[in-house]
Amino acid sequence: MSPALLLLFIFAATFALVGLGLYFAANWLKLSAVAGSGVEATSAIDEIDGPILLRTANVSSITFWAALLERFRFVPKLRRQIAEAGLNWSVGRFTSMMLLAGASTGVVLSRIAWLPGLGMVGGAVLATVIPFFYVSSKRSKRFDLFEQNFPDALDSLGRAMRAGHALAAGMEMVAFEAAHPVNGEFRKVLEEWRLGRSWDEALDHLVQRVPLVSVSLFVAAVRMQSRTGGKLHEILGRISEGVRDSTALDGEIRAISAHGKLTGLILTILPLGIALMLNWTAPGYLDILRDHPIGKYLILLAITFLITAHFVMRKILDIRI
Repeated sequence: MSPALLLLFIFAATFALVGLGLYFAANWLKLSAVAGSGVEATSAIDEIDGPILLRTANVSSITFWAALLERFRFVPKLRRQIAEAGLNWSVGRFTSMMLLAGASTGVVLSRIAWLPGLGMVGGAVLATVIPFFYVSSKRSKRFDLFEQNFPDALDSLGRAMRAGHALAAGMEMVAFEAAHPVNGEFRKVLEEWRLGRSWDEALDHLVQRVPLVSVSLFVAAVRMQSRTGGKLHEILGRISEGVRDSTALDGEIRAISAHGKLTGLILTILPLGIALMLNWTAPGYLDILRDHPIGKYLILLAITFLITAHFVMRKILDIRI
């Protein structure tokens, strides 16, 4: 068998095994849920589609893949995270990317003769979760950008209401004049209200899409004003000032913790740099780690510890206020 056909066979087999594993795991989890509760578990996807009036997002365009994914309870949460990241991806596409990345990496690592099987599995698993880290990073950046632009949107809405405009007119102004991504979220609220939703329902969906404290305060202020009356523009001004102060404090904390994160990155890269320098200045000095049976596992263990220590240091320095 030619090397190209062998690679193709290994790739197809890896992808098929992962898919079958997910299928049988889904069946087992579903049977366990039914046996534990006595009632067939229902999908929570429809709850996520509540804010959408005219359409619902499919889990996947492939019927088999959609039927498989709907058996998992993490699908609604995963769909919500993808939507919060501002990505127009279906859950089926995202999970396919994860499987494809893991299978491709496993095939490539299987061609490295000196790499132990545990290293191949670890590399494939790491490649599988990389798309999830990408979505998580996009989600965090989008929320940060939203919180930076949200005070300006509140000021615009407050000025509109101070001038005597109704809440709908102020929301329309923000929806078309605010910066991204605030304008898109307010546009969804305005469209839902125009299509028959109440303000409470539309604002509830805003909180679901953007689970930030500042957004919850804004929604609570609008509800309170609609029930008891009062000067909403003054409340919005205070919320805007508080969000600005919080954003400034968060920026100072990030600037302080940036030094520690950079130090952690240097400490992570330093052992790899030293190993490359030793291999260049003294060829053959590290060959024992590659040739000895235990040396391969020592290299794998060292890389695992380096990656784990890097994420632990970043977690310690990730200060929340």
